[in-house]
Formats: sequence, structure tokens, C-alpha cells
Amino acid sequence: MRDQIHPRGIRENAAQFSHQLIQVLLVGFAIGMTRTVVPALAETEFGLAQGSFLLLTSFVVAFGAVKAVMNFAAGRWSERVGRKRVLLWGWLVALPIPAMIWAAPDWNWIVAATILLGINQGLCWSMTQTSKLDITRPDQRGLTMGLNEFAGYVGVALAGVITAYAAEALGARLGLLLFGYGVVCAALVLTLVWVKDTLPWAQAETAAHRTAPPAQLPRYPQGVSETPSTGEILALMSWRDRRLAAISQAGLVEKFVDALVWTVFPVVLVNRGASLTEMGWIVGIYGFVWGGAQLVTGRLSDHVGRFWPNVLGMWICGMGVILVVLGDGTLWWGISAGVTGFGMALLYPNLGAAVADITPPAWRGSAIGIYRFWRDLGYAIGALGLGVAAHIAGAAEAAFWFVGLSMLASGGLLYLWGEETHPRLNPA
Repeated sequence: MRDQIHPRGIRENAAQFSHQLIQVLLVGFAIGMTRTVVPALAETEFGLAQGSFLLLTSFVVAFGAVKAVMNFAAGRWSERVGRKRVLLWGWLVALPIPAMIWAAPDWNWIVAATILLGINQGLCWSMTQTSKLDITRPDQRGLTMGLNEFAGYVGVALAGVITAYAAEALGARLGLLLFGYGVVCAALVLTLVWVKDTLPWAQAETAAHRTAPPAQLPRYPQGVSETPSTGEILALMSWRDRRLAAISQAGLVEKFVDALVWTVFPVVLVNRGASLTEMGWIVGIYGFVWGGAQLVTGRLSDHVGRFWPNVLGMWICGMGVILVVLGDGTLWWGISAGVTGFGMALLYPNLGAAVADITPPAWRGSAIGIYRFWRDLGYAIGALGLGVAAHIAGAAEAAFWFVGLSMLASGGLLYLWGEETHPRLNPA
């Protein structure tokens, strides 16, 4: 029997779906304000020693480690206290961040602010994603993930461009302060007034599955209890279920790309003669293509499946990263950034959709949280790895080779261990 109180579907929940899209746009703004101006001006504005590749990447290592843990916790918390409360916690944690960047006497303050940003992102982005999956149908998961990540990463790209102009007009510190507080205050008001808790939708879906299982049964992991422990879900996502482990490792490695774009890419562009606004636009191309193309690639996977978009996305993205260091000039860098962004658009919404395909609604929030734990741990591992590669080689360009080759290898592992997860195309 159809649940009239908790209908599922994008159209049926258009108002709440739209509010959640606005939330993830603001989440993207929050991280995007640190992605161009802060690394590009690390030496001149925040006192970082020239050529300190490991120190430059330290704030992303801290961000990734903290966000990974928060993703893990957010999934579990949201199944106990609800999605809206966890979202609100995330925005409250963000309140000190703009002031800390504005007042920062040295790089340690930037690292500390980034730790708070990791908590904010882990709680808020996880909840916007989980909430939208709660209220939409299984045949809309690719589109749902595509719209979610489109809004978030267009927000990241826009914030990078806006803050670059703000920094040139007002100075880096004041520009980031005003932009940051505008974002955080707007998000808090919208969360309190308009966002609904979607946990009841997930609970209703679980009840419906007990009484009337779906006609095209998804390929859920076998031999798992109805309410597995956190440790059991962690084991499934990390090694016990080879398909989920393949997705988790791909998620981890693809964050190497984002760590590179966040830290080394702006520095390389500025060192090669790009202005601050030119650098903002080149890095923005990566974000705009990544975000915009997901409107197509997420929906595409609802028709052709998740497997090939994910595998091809890993390989295309890796090749785009390597292209950056094989040429020179604004046009070349812009094209390379676009190729990288398109690869990310193929894989990014569809790795998450694949997890949602083969995890039951009763513990889907936890599974997505653990997938996001491994994925965002890639920020820390990737930033550390590319920092070490650049340090050993004595050149930032070595970081691009490290990341590009890692993506190609990870895509190969996903090809070997993965399978199609779409319940219509590969039912149990």
C-alpha cells in the first residue's frame, strides 16, 4: 500500500527537495571560500614559508581526517536523532570559521579553522545527501545524486571565483570574512525555518519493504542482520563485500584529485604567471564542469547503470590530471581542468548511487556515512601523498603524476572487483 503521509519522489517532495538543494549549495560555498584565495596567498598573507609543500597540504590533511570521522558519525547519529538536528549542528560549528581566517596570525590558525570546516562539511553534506535519498525513489537515485553534487560543486566553483574578486577588491581577510558570515547565517536561518527531518521517510520505506518487498530486488549483501552493528557495516563497506570495498577505495582515491586542485594547482598556476582571478577561473572550470555535467551523468546512470560511468570516470579524470603538466598556458590548463571535471562528473554521483543501490534503507544512512568516511579520508591520504611526492621531487608537478597514476590504478581495481548495482539492470 502506498504511503500517503511519506510519498517518495522528486516531484512529490519538490519543496523539501529544493530546500535541500539550497543547503548543499551553501555547503559548497562554505568550502569553496577556502579553495583559491587561501592556498594561493598562503605565503604572502598567512606566513607560510616558500616551497613548504608538506605544510601547504597540512590543512587539507587535517580537513580530510576530521571530515572522514564526521561522515562516519553523522550517518549513525542521523538514524538516532534525525537528519535535521545533525544538519543544524554542522552549521553551528561553522560559526567561528570566517573570524578565524580573518584574524589568523599564522598558518596554524588556518589549519584550526579547516578542522572546524571538516566537521561542518562532514555533518552538513552528509545530511543533504541522505535526506534527498530518503524522499526520492530508487529509479531517481542517479538523478538525485547528480542534482545534489551539481548544487554543491557549482557552489564550490562560484565561491572560488567570488572570493578571488572579493580578495582583490577588499583584501583576502575582509573579503572572506564577509562572504563566510553571509553563507553561514543564511544556512542557519534556512535550516531552522524550512528544512524538515526526513528520517520518517526512511523508516516508512523500511516498514514497506517488510510487508511488500520491491519487485526488482536489489543485490543487498547476504548474511547480514536487519539491524547490523556499526562494526559490521564498517567491515562490509571496507572488505567483506568486495563490491562495496571496490566503491570505497575508488571514493578514497578520487579525493586525491580534489586535494590536488585545492592545494597544489592554484600554487602552480600563480607560479607560472596566472593572476589571482585567472587562477580562480581555471580552477572554477574544473568545478563548473564537474558540477554542471552531473545533471546529465547522474540521470544517465539511472538508464545505463553505474558500473561503466564509474570506471570510465576514474580513468578520464586521471588522464585530465596528467594533461595539466604536459602543456602550458591558460587555454591548455582550462581544457585540462575541464577534462578532469568531466571525469569527476561521471564517477562522483554514481559511486554514491551504487552504495545506495545495494544497501537496505534500515542502515543506508550508516553505509553512506562509512562510504563518505573512506572517500573523504582520501583528502588526508591524498594531500599527504602529493605533498611527499612534490617534496621528494622538489617540484609541484610531481604531485600531478602521483594523483593521475593513482586514479588510473584505482579505476582498474574498480573494474576488476565491481559489478553493476542498478536493481533494474542487475537484480538479485
